Amino acid sequence: MRCLSQDTIDMKKHFFYLLSICCFMFLSGCATVPAYKSSYTAAGMPGIYHRIEKGQTLWNISRIYSIDLDELARANRITDVTRLETGQLIFIPRKEGAIAPLSHYAGEDFIWPVRGNIISGFGQNFDNMINKGINIQPFSSHDVLASRSGRVVFCNENFPGYGKTIIIEHKDGFMTVYARNSQIYVKPGDYVQKGSRIGQVQQNRYLHFEVRKGHVSQNPVFYLP
Repeated sequence: MRCLSQDTIDMKKHFFYLLSICCFMFLSGCATVPAYKSSYTAAGMPGIYHRIEKGQTLWNISRIYSIDLDELARANRITDVTRLETGQLIFIPRKEGAIAPLSHYAGEDFIWPVRGNIISGFGQNFDNMINKGINIQPFSSHDVLASRSGRVVFCNENFPGYGKTIIIEHKDGFMTVYARNSQIYVKPGDYVQKGSRIGQVQQNRYLHFEVRKGHVSQNPVFYLP
């Protein structure tokens, strides 16, 4: 009987390991249910997998499963949500199923205040300061839209370091900040609907956008579709 070398045995084990991963990915792609049971991850943590639906945000998913947003991002090593795609699987640690229906929070999600390129991300150094939001350079339309319905609590034509600035207070302790506007179309006390025009950004300029929970700055891209 022919004996196999240790290198050959190790190569065969590696081949079957890769084959198992490919089979898992194929079967996941064919499934139609939103969550997938799993007894472990690479780190040995129990939980399930959620398939991202069109328009879902990381924040939306965190509320569906009642899990801390930062914990969800860490568990999946997510730093750039622009790389997330519809149909992608997100691991939900220590959960066995959804707490709320997938559409339960859909109307409360945030939207992009302008469509454009992020020229400076959350936590990056910009103009010798740590960015507490994101800076967005618009593609074409320069209208600034309310990211979520709420009440305008602050407007300033020349706020130090921010220029023309608007702050909107939302329910459940959130606020959004819109700075570097060229025009402001609202005033304190106004109630604005999500998607309504609140300001304008000058051509070839950028909008500074923040999401705050209480007074703590959050990474806005975790909240945006």
